[in-house]
Amino acid sequence: MQATRTHAAVLSAPKAAVAIEAIHLGEPAPGEVMLRMEACGICHSDVFVTTLERLPLAPVTLGHEGIGRLVAIGAGVEGWALGDRAGITFLGATCGACEWCQSGRERFCPKQTNFGYTLQGALSDFVIAPAAALVRVPEGLAAEVAAPLCCAGWTAYRALAEADLDAGQSVALFGYGGLGHLALQLARHRGLRVSVSDPSEPKREQAREDGAQLDARGVDAAIVFTAATAAIPQAFRSLKRGGTLVLVGLSVSQYELPLVDTVLKGITVKGSYLGTRGDLAKIFSLAAEGVLRPQIHTHALGETPELLEALRRGEIVGRAVIVWPV
Repeated sequence: MQATRTHAAVLSAPKAAVAIEAIHLGEPAPGEVMLRMEACGICHSDVFVTTLERLPLAPVTLGHEGIGRLVAIGAGVEGWALGDRAGITFLGATCGACEWCQSGRERFCPKQTNFGYTLQGALSDFVIAPAAALVRVPEGLAAEVAAPLCCAGWTAYRALAEADLDAGQSVALFGYGGLGHLALQLARHRGLRVSVSDPSEPKREQAREDGAQLDARGVDAAIVFTAATAAIPQAFRSLKRGGTLVLVGLSVSQYELPLVDTVLKGITVKGSYLGTRGDLAKIFSLAAEGVLRPQIHTHALGETPELLEALRRGEIVGRAVIVWPV
């Protein structure tokens, strides 16, 4: 099967309005494959890209939580066959030779490429992608369930790992959107006591119904999933002595933390970005077992611009997922 024309959610220039456009796709180059998409989640990182003053690639198709099946294979691709199911994440190609790639931390490779940023993304009927950047997706998972796990689930899992907590300890989650609601499920599965802070009353109520406390203090770790930098000092103040602050949400804004309290209270501050390939395999496994279940709302590709604006305003609970007819 070969597609030459497709529709995609395109950001044509920095800070331009995202629009659904008809684009042309050629055949996959050596090392590439073409996928017919089944589903793609909408992520706050997509919103972040639309706010940048400069883009490394424009026009760029957004999207990096994609599930699709191979419909064409370029020369030199091994290990993939037509009909195989594959996932697209934010992490594209890496150099494979630097100290980060060599130590299983390829997500920190300084030469990495990224879908929906430096590579054309997954919010498109058909996608051409480097085969080496794809991940295998279990057949048993519905596409709309698997899609958010490629970024939101993956990132939430690693953020909790960076917090380095044992069962019975406490964690405060700041932001109860696509990542926060998955982090709550993962944290409870690990036997942690979980608190949620979010300015949205509907999200706070949802968190309470999902088993979280609200606005706890004296916690062992705090994870900031929101891009609102005002949440960072709040998260810092929620920590007990010796606590850990994990930052996940992306923003170009600056933030300040009290140096004296950081030092005298022994606070650890970490950044957390994506996860390992092993983390992603574990996430898919937990979802297949029914431990992890994204709260999803399905939509058509044409709704993408409106969904991005709703996400920007903090109005989406759970994860919005674009789906295509099978």
